Amino acid sequence: MIGKKDFLFAALCILFFLPFFIFPDVLGHYEKFNHDHGLIAAFVKFAVLATTGEILGLRIKTGNYYEKGFGILPRMLVWGFIGITIKIAFIIFTTGTPAFLEYLGLNITNTSSDDGLSFNKILVAFCTSLAMNVVYAPVMMTFHKITDTHIIETGGTIKGFFKPINFREIFINLNWDVQWNFVFKKTIPFFWIPAHTITFLLPADYQVLFAALLGVALGTILAVANKMEGNKKR
Repeated sequence: MIGKKDFLFAALCILFFLPFFIFPDVLGHYEKFNHDHGLIAAFVKFAVLATTGEILGLRIKTGNYYEKGFGILPRMLVWGFIGITIKIAFIIFTTGTPAFLEYLGLNITNTSSDDGLSFNKILVAFCTSLAMNVVYAPVMMTFHKITDTHIIETGGTIKGFFKPINFREIFINLNWDVQWNFVFKKTIPFFWIPAHTITFLLPADYQVLFAALLGVALGTILAVANKMEGNKKR
């Protein structure tokens, strides 16, 4: 049920983004910084936007925007790091996929983001999304699940977060029924591949921003996955 805290949360989000739409100089400074310092910008965008998505997921799951032990700051650090890896993955796959398609004998032309839509442009965007989501996404999603478990187990504190992560034990005890049958088999082909096809049709400077905005959707997906895990344990 929508309440005052939902309107307050929405108002804070609007106030955060409003300057980018009202003041051209703010948008210009963002675009310059994003172009000149792509990795740092990716860290900040994912730390803020993807964590916001998880907060929304918590609201869906529990009815609250915050709970003790949730660990907002540790989650921001994890998402910032993941944002850097996503930026790197974008560079690798947007460069390597067209080269691989040409290696297969396909004549890939007219794929510049400055041009209008074309069959080749959509094909390259789809293949790039497919390659990245098959090769990179499962590793990233599993890493995120492991760090998420570590944050919860250490009480959501910064001090606890920097304790050694027991990767082996957490990995073995993950709910692979949900991780495989829902997160991998359903969200990757039916959401992430189409969503990132759109991402790779955008200009390069806006691709990571759009991917970070998809963190809102990711928060919802994580909330659903967590609910499924809870139901499985009962």
